[in-house]
Amino acid sequence: MNERQISIEPVSGKKGRARFVDLGRDFAAKVPNSVPQLRSEQLELVNPDKNPFFGHARAQLFIAHRAGRPVGRISAHIDELALQMPPEQGFGPGTGMFGYFDAEDEDVAKELLRTAQDWLAKEGMTKAVGPISMSIWEEPGLLVRGQDHAPVIMMGHHPAQYAGWIENAGFTRAKTLYTYDLDVSHDFPPLIQRIVKSGERNSKITVRQVRKDDWDEEVDKILGILNDAWSDNWGFVPLTPEEIDHTGVKLRPIIHEELNMIAEIDGRPVAFMLTFPDVNNVLARTKGKLFPFGWFHMLRWLRNPTGSDMRVPLMGVLREFQNSRLASQLAFMMIDSIRQNASQRFNSQRAEIGWILDDNQGMVAIADAINSSINREYAIYHKPLSAG
Repeated sequence: MNERQISIEPVSGKKGRARFVDLGRDFAAKVPNSVPQLRSEQLELVNPDKNPFFGHARAQLFIAHRAGRPVGRISAHIDELALQMPPEQGFGPGTGMFGYFDAEDEDVAKELLRTAQDWLAKEGMTKAVGPISMSIWEEPGLLVRGQDHAPVIMMGHHPAQYAGWIENAGFTRAKTLYTYDLDVSHDFPPLIQRIVKSGERNSKITVRQVRKDDWDEEVDKILGILNDAWSDNWGFVPLTPEEIDHTGVKLRPIIHEELNMIAEIDGRPVAFMLTFPDVNNVLARTKGKLFPFGWFHMLRWLRNPTGSDMRVPLMGVLREFQNSRLASQLAFMMIDSIRQNASQRFNSQRAEIGWILDDNQGMVAIADAINSSINREYAIYHKPLSAG
C-alpha cells in the first residue's frame, strides 16, 4: 500500500464517536495556547442521544487515515431548520455544513473536504458552509486571527494554516465573526456613563439580575428574547424548546446572578445579557480532566471564580426596539452593571464580548463606544456543490 495514500472512514456508534473526539483532542493538544476541554462534554455534542440538535439534524463523521494512522477528521451535517431559513441569511434550501475539521497536512485536508462535500451533495445539498461545529450555537467559524492567546469558554481555537487549506479547496469567505477584548477594571467613557445615568432615571426601565431560584422561567424569557432578537441575523437558526431546556441545564452551574441581566420596560422583559466566568482558566490547570483532583478544583471555582476573565457570549434586544436609542441605552446599562460586578465582586480584569457579526453595526458601535478592541477573528466559508 502506498504510504502516502489517504483513506477516509465514516464512523458512527459509541466507539466511532469516541475515536473521532479523541483524535480532535490529539490535534488540539498540538496547537499553541489551546486549552483542553472536558472529554465528556465533547462526546455529548456528537451523540444523537444526548444533543437535542440532532432532533432536527443529521450528520456523518469521518476520520482520515494514512498508512493505518489517523491523520484528520471532519463532520458533514444537515440542519433541517437551517434549510427553512431565508437564503439571504446564509443558509436556506440546499445548504449543508461541515465542521470538526482537523488535518495533518493539506493533502489530508483536501480529501476530507472533498468527502464532506460528496456526502452533502449525495444528500441533495447544493452548497456547503463551514466550519460550524456542529450547531451555529456551538462553535461556528475558523479562528483566523488570535492564535497568540488562549481561547475563552465555548470558543474554538485552530492553527493558522487551516484557513489556507480551506481556501485552496475552493471555499470563499461568507462571513466574519469578531470577539472584542474589554478592560473591565476601569469606568466607561463619560458619554456612556451619562447614557447609563439617564436610563436609571427612567422609571419605566428596570435592569435586574437573573434569578436562579426561578431559573427555568428565566431561561424561557432569555432564550425567547434571543429567538426574536437574532431572527434577522446572518446564520440564525431558532432554538427549539428541547434545546432551550438542555441549554438551561448546561448553563446553570456557571451562572452567577450578578453577571447576568434582564432589562424590562414597564415590567416586560425586552433585553438580556449573559456573562460567563471563563472556565478555561481551571481547565488549563487540570488539563481538561475531572479525575482524580479536577472535580475539587472545578467545584471550588464554580462557587467563586475570583480573578477569572469573563465572556459575554449572548445579548439581545427585542426587534421592535432595535435600531433605536433605547436599545443602545439598555445595552450600556446592562454592560455597566455587569462590568462593575465583575470587577468589584470577582476581581476580574478583562472580559471578551462575542462573537459579533462583522456587519452588525449596532453591536460593533457599542463595542467601539466602550473602548473594547478586536482580539479574535473567525471566518465561515461557503462553496457551491456539484450534483451528487
